[in-house]
Amino acid sequence: MAQHVRIDRAANGVALVVVARADIGNASSPAMLGEIRDAFTELSSDNEVRAIVLSAEGKHFSVGADFGFLKDITAMPASEIKGTVYANFQGAAKAIYRCAKPTLALVQGAAVTVGCELALACDFRIAADNVRFQESWIKLGIMPPLGGVFLLPRIIGMGRAMEMCMLGKQVGGEEALRIGLVSELVAPDQLPVRGLEFARELTALPPMAYATVKQSLQRGLESSMEAEWQANLSNQALLLGSEDFREGLTAVTGKRAPQFAGR
Repeated sequence: MAQHVRIDRAANGVALVVVARADIGNASSPAMLGEIRDAFTELSSDNEVRAIVLSAEGKHFSVGADFGFLKDITAMPASEIKGTVYANFQGAAKAIYRCAKPTLALVQGAAVTVGCELALACDFRIAADNVRFQESWIKLGIMPPLGGVFLLPRIIGMGRAMEMCMLGKQVGGEEALRIGLVSELVAPDQLPVRGLEFARELTALPPMAYATVKQSLQRGLESSMEAEWQANLSNQALLLGSEDFREGLTAVTGKRAPQFAGR
């Protein structure tokens, strides 16, 4: 049974993965990251879920890694460190990033190291105006291992990514909005409300097309334009033959809201 994370289900197919370690600032541990990984894996295969929100209780999204764990890791052999990082920490980031469904991070207060990386793995980020993103791994003599060095240059540009990853620069709310690190900035007490509103907008999108576009965008980061053109020929052919395409076309021509079924 999960001890650090819970799954809440809202209306319209929205599921929330809520980190509940507010007493220690939602500091990250292998157990907590394993629970996040398992929650996203479970919800990804749940046909009733149309969008997944990652959020955290308390003042902070995550103050970073649990210092108790960081002390323990200094005594671990390299093979155990690799197993822990890949199975839990990187496993959580992979489960979020590769999730075919819409994902949204609601970020407040500190989003440091692991917290920052998990937020980056989501499709969208909405933040409270008191947010503080920081990739301060280098201050511990280590690197961002969960995707930040890959995603940040593509989201905010190489120069700003170097400042965050190589200098450990902290990025506040207004700057995060200006450089595209977050989609929206709201007052802290409005974050849950706006998050659910945005998530419900995501649930109205056609699931098959969303997943295909998302996978294509991600693949495009690691691919070439020629490969994308070839891959998209078959992907678009599948989408054009779907019930969702027929429903979308009928809804547009009939001037009504579509009801997508994911088929």
